[in-house]
Amino acid sequence: MINFKKVLAEKIAKVTQLDAKEMEDYIEIPPNKEMGDYSFPCFKLAKILKKSPQEIAQKLYQELEIGEEIQEVKVVGGYVNFVVNPKCLVETVLCEIDQKQDRYGDSNQGEGQNIIVEYSSPNIAKPFHIGHLRNTIIGNSLYKIYQFLGYHTIGINHLGDYGTQFAKLIEGYKRWGNEYAMDENPIEELTKIYVRISDLCKKEESVLEACRENFKKLEQGDSYCVDLWTRFREVSLQEFQKIYDLLEVKFDSWKGESFYIDKIPEVEKKLEEAGVVTESEGAKIVDLEDKNLGVCIIRKADGTTIYATRDLAAILYRAKEYHFDKCLYVVAYEQNLHFKQVFEVAKYLGLPEKCVNGLEHVRYGMTRLTTGKMSTREGTMVKVDDLLKEAITRVCQIIQEKNPDMENKEQEAQKIGIGAIIFNNLGTNIIKDQIFDWNTVLNFNGETGPYIQYVYVRTKSVLEKADYVPSLAQVDFSLLTDKQSLQVISNLYQFGDILKTVVEKNEPSILARFLINLSQSYSNFYNENKIITQDKALTNARLYLTKSVGNVLKIGCNLLGIQMPNKM
Repeated sequence: MINFKKVLAEKIAKVTQLDAKEMEDYIEIPPNKEMGDYSFPCFKLAKILKKSPQEIAQKLYQELEIGEEIQEVKVVGGYVNFVVNPKCLVETVLCEIDQKQDRYGDSNQGEGQNIIVEYSSPNIAKPFHIGHLRNTIIGNSLYKIYQFLGYHTIGINHLGDYGTQFAKLIEGYKRWGNEYAMDENPIEELTKIYVRISDLCKKEESVLEACRENFKKLEQGDSYCVDLWTRFREVSLQEFQKIYDLLEVKFDSWKGESFYIDKIPEVEKKLEEAGVVTESEGAKIVDLEDKNLGVCIIRKADGTTIYATRDLAAILYRAKEYHFDKCLYVVAYEQNLHFKQVFEVAKYLGLPEKCVNGLEHVRYGMTRLTTGKMSTREGTMVKVDDLLKEAITRVCQIIQEKNPDMENKEQEAQKIGIGAIIFNNLGTNIIKDQIFDWNTVLNFNGETGPYIQYVYVRTKSVLEKADYVPSLAQVDFSLLTDKQSLQVISNLYQFGDILKTVVEKNEPSILARFLINLSQSYSNFYNENKIITQDKALTNARLYLTKSVGNVLKIGCNLLGIQMPNKM
């Protein structure tokens, strides 16, 4: 496919005698389509060439060798604007789509690079709530997009299967285990125990102290504590898998915090050898006050570890096991300080430089109820299995009202309902907090996942009505140079660059926004143009464009984790 920016950059470099790659970085897309397809701001060259931006713009206008790729060059002040040859644009996009099919937009830019994406990471013995759902959806989309761009990607579910909360559960189970129907609904019952013991800990210091003693025993391998913890972990994984199956989310590794316990001594040894460990009130710490990061506790005064220690052990293990170029932690922004501390301390572990520099915290906003923040111990969580079932049920009702004779209603409702929830989590910048509201999540109007799915289904119905799909050889590219067609083609052309921008910024909402724009541009094209006409050549061109839009919508949605329905 022709890279128009690269073509322009090489032409500009030839006139200015400057680096073509640098010129490519300067090229912009104008805010107004009427200005052109690309714009080159000459202000950045004024000091280098010792001329005014206007003089440079005029020089480029006069001396640029315009090939068949560019239709028009315009000077506006210190900018040089370019209009791409429409027929050339149409041809390069449709030929590329025809050649790559369901791999359109992929690349080999990640070849030879190892990317770890740590996501989901729920706490065992607790319900899988919508906060972890957002984490899972964001991480899963990044995992898929990195993989699509040629990176060797490793998805890790770093389970929260260790820590003081399990010591509380053990204490609660000791006291009241026989009061709860663990065999019927284990996670529900464990949550009740956790809420109850947490309340008791607030009232009685001796109970809290007993919980701390349980954790100490757990770390020391006490058989009773370990057996209970193992049981809690197993029933939790069974429940989590049901949700992952619904979301079609998979992982390459399920190594949780507990896996790294026996690897902590090596971390401590390396930090001791680096001379950065000091003692404070009986605890082992790394003082980061000079970095304005406080202190990072390595081992508490009672001899137990905290999750910062376990994260450091995980980094050390992953560097040896995967030789990662990037290790992405998809975790809410509330953990900003934690990751700043851990990444700073990791510099003393003797890791390869690329591993140290590749540690990244992909922050996302919190999910809150309309009544405020969620809390397991306060019993104010929205459970994901309830959410997904409710979404599917509501979509089933809509289908029953609008299309009662539809085949496979439940399967299609599952794709639409889950798609709505996934897109709701990815449709805006992930750093923004979300207020969870049923009415917003399942609103199928406007810029939503179901809207994109509806446009996709429309492309399929158009092709079914035509009862054939033309080959590329049957397409006259010049018949797709009208305004509406070119807007669709321009959007399709951007797809590969959009995916590259997603991984540059670790921001899947960029892809979500692209899919909305593509859907809207196709809807406009559909509304303004009759697709199946008496003119066979025109019909072929518009059908092929329709097929191409459906293809890219499906690829893009699949990368977000959204499945496409066949009917709506």
